[in-house]
Amino acid sequence: MTVSNHTALYRVSFLGNASDNSLPYSPLILVDLTDLSDSRSNGSVSVNAATGRIVGNGTFDPSFGVGTYDLHFCADFQGASIRDTGIFQNNRPGREPKSLRTHGTGATAPVPAGAWVQFHPPDEDDQILVRVGLSYISTDRACANAEKEVPGPFGFDATKSAAEDAWKAKLDVITVDPAGVNNTFLTTFWSGVYRSLISPQDLTGENPLWESSEPYYDSFYCIWDSYRSIHPFITLVDPLSQTLMVRSLIDIYRFEGYLPDCRMDLCKGYTQGGSNADVVLADTFAKGFKNGIDWKTGYQAVLKDAEVEPPVWSVEGRGGLTSWKALRYIPADDFDPYGVGPFTRSVSRTVEYAYDDFAIAIIANGLNKTSDVEKYLERSGYWTNLFKSDQTSSLNVSQDISPLEDSGFEGFLMPRYLNGTFGFQDPALCSLLLNFTSCYLNADGHETYEGSSWIYTFYVPHDQAKLITTLGGPQTFVSRLQYFLDTPGLNYIGDEQAFLPTYLFHYAGRPGLSSYYRHFYIPSQFNDSVNGIPGNDDSGAMGSFVALSMMGLWPVSGQNVYLITPPFFKEVNVTNSLTGSTATIRNVNFDGDSYRNIYIQNATLNGQPYAKNWITHSFYRDGGVLELILGARESSWGTRNEDLPPSVSTGYFA
Repeated sequence: MTVSNHTALYRVSFLGNASDNSLPYSPLILVDLTDLSDSRSNGSVSVNAATGRIVGNGTFDPSFGVGTYDLHFCADFQGASIRDTGIFQNNRPGREPKSLRTHGTGATAPVPAGAWVQFHPPDEDDQILVRVGLSYISTDRACANAEKEVPGPFGFDATKSAAEDAWKAKLDVITVDPAGVNNTFLTTFWSGVYRSLISPQDLTGENPLWESSEPYYDSFYCIWDSYRSIHPFITLVDPLSQTLMVRSLIDIYRFEGYLPDCRMDLCKGYTQGGSNADVVLADTFAKGFKNGIDWKTGYQAVLKDAEVEPPVWSVEGRGGLTSWKALRYIPADDFDPYGVGPFTRSVSRTVEYAYDDFAIAIIANGLNKTSDVEKYLERSGYWTNLFKSDQTSSLNVSQDISPLEDSGFEGFLMPRYLNGTFGFQDPALCSLLLNFTSCYLNADGHETYEGSSWIYTFYVPHDQAKLITTLGGPQTFVSRLQYFLDTPGLNYIGDEQAFLPTYLFHYAGRPGLSSYYRHFYIPSQFNDSVNGIPGNDDSGAMGSFVALSMMGLWPVSGQNVYLITPPFFKEVNVTNSLTGSTATIRNVNFDGDSYRNIYIQNATLNGQPYAKNWITHSFYRDGGVLELILGARESSWGTRNEDLPPSVSTGYFA
């Protein structure tokens, strides 16, 4: 199979006559209206007896959201003459009629149904080409898409080459020096880059819900997964597409009333925590993407997320805003008569709401809205109201019935009730050590989402300086973070909130440890084996973790901050497709055969000494050369207070 934008081209090979005793050789291709998850509620199909063209549609459920969507298709065949055609329903085929409509009863799904075409022996190579056009608008549009993108006579190799050229243009903005790097690392890296660029998808012109001159992107699936690394990666390698995606998000707000936190197939997806599109907008804004984006409307959108609770906050916006504003945290068992959503995840929602409010402050600062900056910076500190300083954690580190082991660390985020008293959730709950699968969007879920209090206590990307002080200072913070990453089962890198903790050592003046743990996860968890992706790739989130980690600069999403670590290659080059400038990260003393020299000893930027352990997006926008001198031991580089990334409590906007 190969593809164009809205069309797939299949090359189906048949075996021919297996023996002299076989039935007459007459290939048959069947088109089933049923989707993989069997969600179809109705559908129609028809087949043209003369040409074999099959057109049809169905109404389907989204895989992680509400509502339904209609999808239309148009299939044409080439390579053999038509022998017979028909339709089938409930596994019973017939030559007549040539069309049907199928409906569900409401209680049950429709019975299996579709159409079929039988052929005389293929003209050559026992192959038949099948062109399938798709559209969310109509079957006529599906046929038009197919005819425009893959005109007859179909050319499989030409279509395949065009698809390869399109991907090559996307990938060619990145080059690496492969010398000394084994194929496992190269395959892992390029696979990660490729997967990072699959979603969101450009469906401009295919949106039947509203008319707009703005682009329409879909498959923001889900922003909770993608805001941390997918969108920052796209910002680096395809800034035009990131601009169009942000314009699309803002346009969705115009017509739907809120920014999405998840969206697929024109449907609203479920919100997993905060209103994380706020962070996507802030990340794009902070990195200087001003032209072409209506930031006035974008700012209205993020303000609405922060101030106006939607009636159904399980699919957009934020719930519990009355409590958030009055109590300064999201309480467990909240009383919220203003909207509907799952009253769980109070701890993880609190830290995400706090960071979403910081994202608003980022945009407000750039728009010179001083009072809003102060307001949302204050709200970004509400995470402290769930911090219970004397809370300890004992772990079943051997995962058996042996006595629990005291971690030796105190102070965790804990659920808190409306009356201000603290509740309790074991800090290890929702890790692999304790009921890992119990913390999803289920009604009986817990107070953290897809992770434990251990990991959410670290989630203060905008004020790590305050968190480090709160947890006992840099040395204690480093020891605690090492314990978290070293204890098997406590951190699960297969969920996206586990990405940033790998790099938080930068904020405590130990950037070398960020590099060390990165090399632990790659290749132990990320490699080219069948099990080389931990957990669900989540629309390329795991791929983007690999790609960014191996390129050497980790983006702190929502901020104009990249944390510097040595690339997994002697040299990495990224060319900005808008400015034409190339950013080069070069390792000196690189040893890709052993990766012992993974610690930065010194650095220069465009030939001048560079001591900070972080850098801004201007490096990628304007180009330059960042040269890293490596060694086998940690050094003093990037360890001074003035070398550390910014935090709110140390004057973020100073």
